[in-house]
Amino acid sequence: MNGGYLYEPYIVKNISDSETNTLVQETQKKVIRKVISSETSAIMRHALESVVAKGGGKSAYIEGYRIGGKTGTAQKVQDGRYLVGNYIMSFMAVVPSNDPEAVLYLAIDNPKNTALLSSYTTTPIARRILLDIIDALAIEKQEGELEKDLEWTDIPTHEVPNVVGKTVEDAKKELANFEIEYSGTGEKVVEQSPSAFEKLEEGGTVRLLLE
Repeated sequence: MNGGYLYEPYIVKNISDSETNTLVQETQKKVIRKVISSETSAIMRHALESVVAKGGGKSAYIEGYRIGGKTGTAQKVQDGRYLVGNYIMSFMAVVPSNDPEAVLYLAIDNPKNTALLSSYTTTPIARRILLDIIDALAIEKQEGELEKDLEWTDIPTHEVPNVVGKTVEDAKKELANFEIEYSGTGEKVVEQSPSAFEKLEEGGTVRLLLE
């Protein structure tokens, strides 16, 4: 994910003295070797992003963020025999896929009362964790992500038009795909949320501040 390099793993990033607030020890990244070419690494990242946008990982898709991932379903073994109806469902994700800052691995041991497919069991949970990761690391939205192939259960998204400076009547026409909430009693829009050109689910709410 980092251009093809294998780094030595570590658990503790640094140790600090809480009383003096000084750094006692800090782990330095150590490259072990290059395992694949940079070109192959880029191809793999694109393939993982395709899984989330167009394959079995669609439930982990997050609008505006480039998520890569791969589902896994492994039948468990005991005494040399495969167990019937006993699986480990897993999903590994990377964010952002074009310049990774975090890797997530999620595994569920023998889930009950669900379809025996990781795309249904792990990906919705992974999405919620990824949202927390994005927030914790302050990962910004970016353009260029693959468009998600919608399923029949998905709500389509639309780009929010720019209605600042327009009359209420003109804004209503352009925002026909959304619900509208108003603040103020004027006839002209001076501010909108979400901002123009952001994507919002059909039927979502656009808030308009009137002059």
